[in-house]
Amino acid sequence: MLVPKVPRAIAAPRKRHFARTYVQVLAAIVLGAAIGYLYPETGQSLKPLGDAFIKVVKMIIAPVIFLTIATG
Repeated sequence: MLVPKVPRAIAAPRKRHFARTYVQVLAAIVLGAAIGYLYPETGQSLKPLGDAFIKVVKMIIAPVIFLTIATG
């Protein structure tokens, strides 16, 4: 009985460690805490940027939740 040869599947290349989202988030948290602790004046100057980011996230969350429920 002849068995046809099937090509072997090629494994997807592994992502580098810093290409993963959770690693980037953890690194950003550690970096932000370190800047706030070691250089508080720099942390204060970056506060408006952080506040703007939080406002944008809050502004986007309600429509996303509504559309998720409406289309789900």
